[in-house]
Amino acid sequence: MKFFEIFKNKNDYNEKTVIGFMAFAIMAITAITDVVTGVYGIKLEIHEFVYQAFVMITLGSFGIAGIEKFSETENTKAKAQVKEEAEDFGPDPE
Repeated sequence: MKFFEIFKNKNDYNEKTVIGFMAFAIMAITAITDVVTGVYGIKLEIHEFVYQAFVMITLGSFGIAGIEKFSETENTKAKAQVKEEAEDFGPDPE
């Protein structure tokens, strides 16, 4: 899959989850860097509002993605797709 196919309406990736993971990765790298520089006695100054922005992006992205996962429209679409795929294999045994 090419990079720009991620931004199409129909793709296999959840863009909100990708953004949430990237924000979480930046927070994790910052925390690890802070610990490493602390061991060497160097003070790493991180502005609180920048860190809080990444926290909000992470929580917002994963929160929206989680709500969408359990929303009725997504469940309805998934059930319809499963039913359509099942019809390809033959009649329902019930």
